[in-house]
Amino acid sequence: MQQDQEKILKSISPTKVILPILIGLGVALYMFITNVDIGAVSEYFQKANLIWILMAVLVLFIRDAGYVWRIRYLTNRELSWKSSLYTILLWEFASAVTPSAVGGTAVAVFIINREGIKFGKSLAYVMLTALLDNSFFIIAAPIGLLLSQGEVFPPTAEGGSGLFGAGLRATFWTSYALITLYTSFFAWGLFFKPHGFRWLITRLTSVGFLRRFRRTAKEIGDEVIIASEEMKGKNAYYWANAIVSTIFVWSARYLMVNCLLAAFSTLTWENHMLIFARHVVMWVIMLISPTPGSSGTAELSFDFFFGQYIGGFGVALALFWRLYTYYPYLFVGVIILPRWLRRVLAR
Repeated sequence: MQQDQEKILKSISPTKVILPILIGLGVALYMFITNVDIGAVSEYFQKANLIWILMAVLVLFIRDAGYVWRIRYLTNRELSWKSSLYTILLWEFASAVTPSAVGGTAVAVFIINREGIKFGKSLAYVMLTALLDNSFFIIAAPIGLLLSQGEVFPPTAEGGSGLFGAGLRATFWTSYALITLYTSFFAWGLFFKPHGFRWLITRLTSVGFLRRFRRTAKEIGDEVIIASEEMKGKNAYYWANAIVSTIFVWSARYLMVNCLLAAFSTLTWENHMLIFARHVVMWVIMLISPTPGSSGTAELSFDFFFGQYIGGFGVALALFWRLYTYYPYLFVGVIILPRWLRRVLAR
């Protein structure tokens, strides 16, 4: 347990912010140098609609408030408001400094556990949160594809003339398939057959080169059994609130981009619907990014999906988008992590 604690604390060390900052700013700087007229960008930003920018910031705070409320509710209010706030901010920080494919799940379990909730419950709440989030992507992505009538991918991706666009399209379907498979498998184990889940992954890791993962598979199987026990007895009201709050926080996250684009362009209702759908697809792609917090991938994807709405200033707006939706969590995490550690250690 001590080794696990040290490993987790090392993974969220304040020094971890250096790599994602270097990657994100490096990609943005390269895009600026090769594609952007700084003078034109400055003039373009001066004409921005401040009301929509303020709306984007407001939606950001609403989203975080929704996250805080959701984690407090999912934990049956065992977390105080203060503990819930610490949990969400540190969870966001952990997600920002680890690859998107890894996420901050282990860190979240550690944080909730140190806030006074037993390990089994902490594990169950984090697993449930992850399954709810992934389920949102699984359902929202095809709805977005359907409502956009094939326009969710910009023309370069459809026609094959853009290598980057074609790559994003392939990445989306790969990511979507992996998320669907992973989520369905874990949902089956968590809610229906936890012991069968443990037996299956143990058997799968008992042959060939997979044997090196056998110990980890057993640990995951044990954790799913523990979490499954904690999930028993939840009523329909609990599940309804969990689902509604998940839809709320993710919708708020996506609407930030709608507000941001509206500050620089006149958008119709159909434009807003397509932007929302594209953001869902873009997020599915970002989920398997190997870089910390999808640094680099996010900036490139943003320009590709939304550049058409802002007259060639997608690169500049991508950086602006990350400056207030990603980088603040890096700096907030660096500030509150030592304070939180002193708080839980003192307790």
